[in-house]
Amino acid sequence: MKRKATDDAAVVATSNTITTATRMSDVPSDGVPSQQQLDGGVSYNNNYDPEPIRPEWLELPPELRSVDFTVDGAAAWDKYEPYNPQRSLPIVPIDTPPTFSSSSSSSSSALCFHINGIDGRARAATIHFPNNGPPVTTPRFMPVGTKGTLKGVLPDEIAAMECPIILANTYHLAIQPGTELIDQVFGGLHNFMGGIRRDTDNNDNNNNNKRLYNLLTDSGGFQMVSLAALSNVTEKGVVFQSPYSKEHMLLRPEDSIRCQNEIGADIIMQLDDVISSVATNEDRFRIATFRTLRWYDRCVQAHQYPHRQNLFPIVQGHLDTSRGGLRELCLAGFKHRDQQQQRQQQQEKQQHRIPGFAIGGLAGGESKDEFWKVVDHACRHLPDDRPRYLMGVGYPLDLVVCTALGVDMYDCVYPTRTARFGVALVDEGQIKLKQHQFAAKNPSSADMTINNNNSNNNINSNTPIDKDCPCEACRRGVSKERLHSLLKANNPVGVQLVTQHNVTYMMQLVTRMRKSILERSFQQFVQQFLRRHFSDDQESVPQWVRDALQAAGLSWKWTS
Repeated sequence: MKRKATDDAAVVATSNTITTATRMSDVPSDGVPSQQQLDGGVSYNNNYDPEPIRPEWLELPPELRSVDFTVDGAAAWDKYEPYNPQRSLPIVPIDTPPTFSSSSSSSSSALCFHINGIDGRARAATIHFPNNGPPVTTPRFMPVGTKGTLKGVLPDEIAAMECPIILANTYHLAIQPGTELIDQVFGGLHNFMGGIRRDTDNNDNNNNNKRLYNLLTDSGGFQMVSLAALSNVTEKGVVFQSPYSKEHMLLRPEDSIRCQNEIGADIIMQLDDVISSVATNEDRFRIATFRTLRWYDRCVQAHQYPHRQNLFPIVQGHLDTSRGGLRELCLAGFKHRDQQQQRQQQQEKQQHRIPGFAIGGLAGGESKDEFWKVVDHACRHLPDDRPRYLMGVGYPLDLVVCTALGVDMYDCVYPTRTARFGVALVDEGQIKLKQHQFAAKNPSSADMTINNNNSNNNINSNTPIDKDCPCEACRRGVSKERLHSLLKANNPVGVQLVTQHNVTYMMQLVTRMRKSILERSFQQFVQQFLRRHFSDDQESVPQWVRDALQAAGLSWKWTS
């Protein structure tokens, strides 16, 4: 990287250009970097006082001033059944070969989206990438490999668990080891992770090498919330304090896209202005909504590889789903941009259209009632012929409910992180394997309690977590007692086995949902899942679950 020598500040020894330190005298008094400093991708050793609010940031963007939000569907587009009874969604048979063409209605040069079946609002689809990777069937949960790996899981094991796509974190990879290194030394994150199966018969032809899984990278925006104490947002970008060097670095939309281009993920995310969903500053939410649109435009301009990497915008707008509210304003902004891109297709060599959309700003502490209503609102407005990705959501119950509302993709650290605490996932809830009743020396260990905060179920602890689960531990008959012993001894094998089980469980869950959608029996699947999850007690089903499923057109009640 290029480093700027200074006489009173050390240069941060990292491999990415967004973390170079400069003199205090180089920082303007208002804390806003100059264009010259921005072009150098530098950071600053100051405290970055909050940027004063400019009145124009609260004003409606020009492209939205003529939108009449009193008209139904003002912020919705490309809608089909069941939202628009006059249009039938094209159903593509499973195993139909993908096409990657800007002239196709279901694809771009970097993504092909085939809807294989629908049941109500739930969809079963297949996402293809032109990268020799496996097709991604939906509904789909994506495990999170923050620094380019799932802890305790080898690349071949990820593929064996039928996991076709995982998520990596741009912010953390940019800090360490650096995305320039990942690109220039390893040729991208797939190689860095060992996620490519080499064709030994064609060593000279990289096109024959198969990727074990695909990759999605976030943009670094979530760290505005998770590292709020170490960050400050300006119109130029986000200023972070490095957790390693304590120096400040500026992450602009252009930097985020450059890093994701270097990582080489198949789906990359715009840098959005993210605020905790439980914050109360209405002006700040309005600014963030409009800034997210402006930053998306900057991301599009910075994106170097639209022919092989798919840039998803992120819908923000706090919890405001009112007519003409922040969520609709953000949706209308992306609708304008999507239609504008399609109009420009014939004039310039641009991406055919926005390839997919993410729903952001949730899973941050808001109530479940607020949560599902935002998801419902987004699915009613976003195009039906492209993937919908709900960010940061990974509880099994949430996946079932949100799939009913029309979501296709999810990610969360929950299954892998909870595994490191010795917690295994099953339909009935959580099995806390470190609890004393699983100890082999305990005579009462024949009975155990599944903790789902609803009821108790007795299961023999001499048996595997789930006898029908194909994970390594369950398939080999490793008992809960044995896992308890490994976990209590801090043996990494225990964590590895529970991690594999939880990832496998999530893969099996979305596979079962997909199968029921294709068979048009999704309502029966939902009822059976709820019956197991709430221990056959209908009174325990939360009101938000009942309301959300009713909005999706499903009956949540099972028959005795």
